[in-house]
Amino acid sequence: MEKIKINFHHGGAVAQIIMENGKGNVIDSGMMAELMIAFEDFKSMAELKLITFEGAGKHFSFGASVEEHQKDQAAGMIHSFHNMFMKLKELAIPTLAKINGQCLGGGMELAIMCNFLFAEKTSKFSQPEIILGVFPPPASIILAEKIGLAKAEEIIITGMTFTGEEGKAFGLINDVFNDTIELEEGVNKFIVHHILPKSASSLRYAVMASRVKFNRLLEEYLPVLEEMYVKELMNTRDANEGINSFLEKRKPIWSNY
Repeated sequence: MEKIKINFHHGGAVAQIIMENGKGNVIDSGMMAELMIAFEDFKSMAELKLITFEGAGKHFSFGASVEEHQKDQAAGMIHSFHNMFMKLKELAIPTLAKINGQCLGGGMELAIMCNFLFAEKTSKFSQPEIILGVFPPPASIILAEKIGLAKAEEIIITGMTFTGEEGKAFGLINDVFNDTIELEEGVNKFIVHHILPKSASSLRYAVMASRVKFNRLLEEYLPVLEEMYVKELMNTRDANEGINSFLEKRKPIWSNY
């Protein structure tokens, strides 16, 4: 079963990726494999000026698969997830997230990895990993670079939920629209006015230039956080309790170690 759909628009200048994996468009190993194949294909498309991400149905994504975060699968899952971010970094093709509904966890991390974020006003964002006793490695780096350390800490340490309008107010979201129809129209207008008139090769250099520090931080610190997650966090009782309690649909019983 295919978990992503890819359409090309504007004469092949824009690749539209639609995540299709049930109600919440969960990013599992199957979807990640399909995304990595698509990213590899994009490498040879010299005319490609933009990659857009969106979720099928009412939500962008509920996040990465919690089932695959269990201790025996966590190392492989986290490594594959992080490889997606490294591949997007290497492509240096501008990226845009078009967000409606819920954008949570690993779904939010994919969205904030993009250069541009557009949302409808009822959208909800959160990095709720702490509620499950874990933390979000990519967001731990990306959010501080995009919106500053103070707000990034609040989002990551508390697991707070915020709206698209709130995200725009603190600089994470480029623009917010009243509904999905206006979102679609607004994104298309942005693409036509700000992306299509540019050189595809020059856009890639602009992405590399604007992210010269950002990319270095990902390269240096994402492997550090991956090791911390797999070798330290997942050896605590509470991280496993948090994941298991979620899967068992019960409240976690913390031991604080």
